[in-house]
Amino acid sequence: MSWKEAAEPVLTRMPVVARPEGHVPFKRKLLWTAGVLGIYFFLTNITLFGLDAGGSDIFGQFRSILAGGQGSILQVGIGPIVTASIVLQLLGGANLLGLDTENDPRDQVLYQGLQKLLVVIVTIATAAPMVFTGNFLPASQSVGNALGIGVTGVQLVIFAQVFVGGILILFMDEIVSKWGVGSGVGLFIIAGVSQQLIGGMISWEALGASGFFASWYGILFGETTLGSTFTAEWFQNLLFPPGDLLALVTTLLIFGVVVYAESVRVEIPLSHSRVRGARGRFPVKLIYASVLPMILVRALQANIQFLGQIIYSQMGEAMPTILGVYADGQPVDGLFYYLAPIQARQDWMWFLGLTPAGIEPWQVGLRVAIDLIFMLVGGAIFAVFWVETTGMGPEATAKQIQNSGMQIPGFRRNPQVVEKVMERYIPQVTVIGGALVGLLAVMANMLGTIGNVSGTGLLLTVSITYKLYEEIAEEQMMEMHPMMRQMFGNE
Repeated sequence: MSWKEAAEPVLTRMPVVARPEGHVPFKRKLLWTAGVLGIYFFLTNITLFGLDAGGSDIFGQFRSILAGGQGSILQVGIGPIVTASIVLQLLGGANLLGLDTENDPRDQVLYQGLQKLLVVIVTIATAAPMVFTGNFLPASQSVGNALGIGVTGVQLVIFAQVFVGGILILFMDEIVSKWGVGSGVGLFIIAGVSQQLIGGMISWEALGASGFFASWYGILFGETTLGSTFTAEWFQNLLFPPGDLLALVTTLLIFGVVVYAESVRVEIPLSHSRVRGARGRFPVKLIYASVLPMILVRALQANIQFLGQIIYSQMGEAMPTILGVYADGQPVDGLFYYLAPIQARQDWMWFLGLTPAGIEPWQVGLRVAIDLIFMLVGGAIFAVFWVETTGMGPEATAKQIQNSGMQIPGFRRNPQVVEKVMERYIPQVTVIGGALVGLLAVMANMLGTIGNVSGTGLLLTVSITYKLYEEIAEEQMMEMHPMMRQMFGNE
């Protein structure tokens, strides 16, 4: 008996959000999307019952990518969804699953069920260490005494809440993907990063934080001084806080580069085999795989650091120094230090005295090099996996062109011929685009951004927003011209 036959009774019975039977009007899609977004914000502001004060966010700087909220119902965010996707992509890329998700409807159902089952397993595996080990989600002794269930009982209550939150965000993502605009994962990333970005711009000192505008208000009206004009101190205060012009330039540069890269493309001419004069173009964008594979790369790094935090919480100072030396809950030496991504200027600007005491320049250089290699190579590899598993590869694209009745002028109307033409562009562009996005993410983290948004989070937000804009434009076009829905297969 194959694993598919053994697992089919379980996988086919996994709860699923029903697909719409017909076309969903654009306004209704917007309502579904807005409704899910409202629920997301609501749940991220509900504190876990029984939680004591003093817990630390185990995801740290990865929070903007993994969404959710520390100490809230959505504690785990989209982490389990992304981790399950990594596992399935690796298994699918190695052809270990034996599922034909393109042509076999049964295998499609099994794949979706397997993904949900993995999300449930990863949610449990992620939530359990947060609740039962360390000080990440400490249980309240007073609540345990009041309810007569003790600390262990409160921990079980907290675990149940975190687990339910992980399942809720899974189905919220599915609702947006089937009934709304875009994807839930992308929507939640935009929501979290936008909050952080807007807060970094307009937060005021009276609210407990000083944003970019508040800082410059103080500078212009003499409440904050940059030091003597044109001195080293003046330039440092201008580029870094309180002036923070470097963060503003980096943020605007990332916006500009991503929007420009989204518009750079190689266009392959197409013509209809039966309708004379009907022509078109197949665009192969520079960022062909989008920036979504970056979620997978950063999630892999987050899981590595998560493992380090768990080991340290259990072993403390007895942890082997070769694995990691921790100070204030963060690695400052050892394997987990070198595998930790560069998150801010304080992680590498030793020449300005920003790095913690005791860290040598060669250690900083090695960490930067490892992060850069990890992101360049990881970005390219996951971009290739993404293209192959989402039906964007040369073979799948050739079949799509063939089925649409189009062909490449000057070539025989044959899927193998079209596939060979696509192989000249898609694999190379995919690798280059994935590596480019990885480079941009590292550079943005190193230079800093407004609101201390992570470089990957900012890249994802800009790219997802751009694609959301394109999808909204396409939806509006199909609303205006119903016949186009048949062409795109959306009837």
